Amino acid sequence: MPSLRFALNHMAAPALPIEDFFALAASLGIDAVEIRNDLTSNAILDGTAPEAVARAARYHGLTILSINALQRFNEWNAARAEEAQALISYAKACGAKALVLVPKNDGTGRADGERQEKLRQSLALLKPMLDAAGIIGLVEPLGFEICSLRSKAEAVEAIEAVEGRSTFKLVHDTFHHHLAGEAQLYPDLTGLAHISGVADPAVSVADMRDPHRVLVAADDRLDNAGQMRALIEAGYAGPFSFEPFAAEVHELKDPASALRASMDYLSAQV
Repeated sequence: MPSLRFALNHMAAPALPIEDFFALAASLGIDAVEIRNDLTSNAILDGTAPEAVARAARYHGLTILSINALQRFNEWNAARAEEAQALISYAKACGAKALVLVPKNDGTGRADGERQEKLRQSLALLKPMLDAAGIIGLVEPLGFEICSLRSKAEAVEAIEAVEGRSTFKLVHDTFHHHLAGEAQLYPDLTGLAHISGVADPAVSVADMRDPHRVLVAADDRLDNAGQMRALIEAGYAGPFSFEPFAAEVHELKDPASALRASMDYLSAQV
């Protein structure tokens, strides 16, 4: 089994300014990061120029895997098109390779037929925008029961329908994969894997939410190690990006030690 390649999503340490976040990744021997457009007082929302982000990444020897994320991408309208173009332009200027595409997750747009049509429509309209900039669209199904795109199989069907294999890839998120209960892996179409664990023994799978998502350790209920092993054995050779949402992780005084422990645990298990 080849050694694991880890990446770091800014959600792992969202209070750190972008420079400090990049320094954290580099200190862990991590060479790839994801930046976000939903962190208040941080790049991208604070107006940091993409060229400044690109310079900082170069200084720390990092590849920016993605901007996370264009939300509600499968609800296409004029505002979404404008937001998509702004994020794609920022991604190109900062050197990011991809833009994560997150479906709407509010209980609407789930009707059979409607959700597939809207998904295809959005991908068809995003495709020329992404292609013009040389940016990959990373489609991330969410496992929540209220989500309008839970199934990787449905995402793959839509990507095929718009002849989008060169433009779009999937995100395999270990948390959402577990919640969705979808067994099939699509290693050839997987462009990125997100990892986080759930340790709370009391919460049911149906009630698991982002605040439950911690760094992966021996008490993980999602079988991150098994999912990662299966992906690698199926041919996935990309990075595994830490994306914990739990406040207890965000408040750590020494995130480097906690991340190192999780990296060591997973390296031993996988």
